[in-house]
Amino acid sequence: MREAIIALGPWAWIVLGLVLVALELAAPGVFLIWLGLAAIATGLVDALFDLSWQASAIVFALLSVASVVVGRFVTRRRDEGSADQPFLNRRGAALVGRRFTLDAPITGGEGRVRIDDTVWRAVGPDCSAGTRVMVMGLDGANLVVAPVEDGDA
Repeated sequence: MREAIIALGPWAWIVLGLVLVALELAAPGVFLIWLGLAAIATGLVDALFDLSWQASAIVFALLSVASVVVGRFVTRRRDEGSADQPFLNRRGAALVGRRFTLDAPITGGEGRVRIDDTVWRAVGPDCSAGTRVMVMGLDGANLVVAPVEDGDA
């Protein structure tokens, strides 16, 4: 087996890279693509410098680490660039600081508030239904509320 790989030379790395890229397409996870690109680059370096199999393995290890680090940096920067919708998948965070009317009284620290077409669980001091409350924060999926007077700023 080793002789066959050595006989293939740089093509073994290029084929391995293409297999890893194909596996990434079959089971996406944005990880194998970087190893596949490192293997293809190792094959090209091996073709240029006629490396031994040990040197090729070291080049592959170094290029793998470098490509994964660069890949993480590139994908992380892309994910952070979604500032045009800061509350996407964080609906509750968009409600902090807003005022609503309790749908059900808060008794024992728990009640309900209707916001548009959704009923949220509210936690806070005991209040009767119809009390105006302000969302002070979130506790998991619960809105932390405090009663406010309509004249409060």
